[in-house]
Amino acid sequence: MTDHPFDLPYERAQAVHDEPASHNGATATPHETDDMQDMRDMAAMPDAASQPQPAALPLPVIMVRNLAKTYQLGETRVRALRGVSLRVERGEFVAVMGPSGSGKSTFMNLLGCLDTPTSGEYDLMGVPVGRMTPDQLADVRNRRIGFVFQGFNLLSRATALGNVSMPLLYAGFSKEEQERRARRALQLVGLGKRLHHKPTQLSGGQQQRVAIARALVNGPNLLLADEPTGNLDSRTSVEIMALLQALNARGLTIVLVTHEADIAAYAHRQVAFRDGRLVRDEPVLAPRSARDEMEESLRPATQPNEVHIREELP
Repeated sequence: MTDHPFDLPYERAQAVHDEPASHNGATATPHETDDMQDMRDMAAMPDAASQPQPAALPLPVIMVRNLAKTYQLGETRVRALRGVSLRVERGEFVAVMGPSGSGKSTFMNLLGCLDTPTSGEYDLMGVPVGRMTPDQLADVRNRRIGFVFQGFNLLSRATALGNVSMPLLYAGFSKEEQERRARRALQLVGLGKRLHHKPTQLSGGQQQRVAIARALVNGPNLLLADEPTGNLDSRTSVEIMALLQALNARGLTIVLVTHEADIAAYAHRQVAFRDGRLVRDEPVLAPRSARDEMEESLRPATQPNEVHIREELP
């Protein structure tokens, strides 16, 4: 198997998954399932990034300069993006915010190589996207970028394993390698015991986990998540954010679109769009910890002191 020039820890972990892993003292907390422990085990696997490397300036995952997009709707020109410049470093977790019509969805489509800008430049891992051929762009979408959508977009008749295997099929892997990688990706997101369940047999949160596993299975450099909690209740949303934070902690670069401030608070950086312009770009000084919130929700509620009322006899 040939490594990509900019492999993520996730793909490196796949390459060494048959070797004994050192747990570094990590133990499962009482509420963790076997699959969640498996995720902790993978996080402890050897990571080439932890080995001595030659001193060099790292390439940003995303570099856009003066990006603009104009749509022609009949006789009307709609300027969806107006000169946006942004740099996202490897390992960042960025939340993209803005009201409807602000340009954030157009920006995400450009980052995902689903559309082309009217003007401006976009480099992905140092490679100019504007110079890529259609075949190269298709390879980028399949192997370099993972997509997670609000509506899950799963094949209803396929199992979790089948859904996650789909990008591997298009990438040309053998059937055996497809199953091995898909199985490992599902274990990573805590669904190792639901490999053969179809979407109708899974909860909304589990379906989104399948979608995340599908996005990860080719070892992408970048995960784009468009309103990934939009169809989920608040508790399940926290579970999904805990998974995304765990993946980010292992080195995965994540850009997440959301209109919810409480979801954006889990990121390490927030950028905001308005009228096609980038109007705010600031770090989150104290990001929320979804894992801590999950653990807190599982603790037994404190019983209030009982108040005894004694009826006074006449």
